Amino acid sequence: MSAAECKTFHTPDETRSFERGQLDLVNIGGSEIGRLTLQPGWRWSEHVKPIAGTDLCEAPHFQYHLQGCLHIVMGDGTELEARPGDVTALPHGHDAWVVGDEPVVVVDWWGASNYAKS
Repeated sequence: MSAAECKTFHTPDETRSFERGQLDLVNIGGSEIGRLTLQPGWRWSEHVKPIAGTDLCEAPHFQYHLQGCLHIVMGDGTELEARPGDVTALPHGHDAWVVGDEPVVVVDWWGASNYAKS
């Protein structure tokens, strides 16, 4: 990193939309940081699996949860429920879905650059 930078998710460098969700990406400090907004009813295995072409999400994630409740099931059966203020580290091989009527918003520092990329 050679210079100070300031970016905003209000004008992301890239936006990827998919059914019931959106990923906004900013390129900063040599990294890509993502903000995922997932609407009620969203489920990875229903709405992103057709884009990814894999049985489970193969993007690892390191996320800070801002809003909503996200239920995560790992390929080995481990289950987590993430809520605002939580930080999750998710290796590849998981499914996830929005719980309840509130959208889920997370900031993802790892894995966002490959998310919902066809």
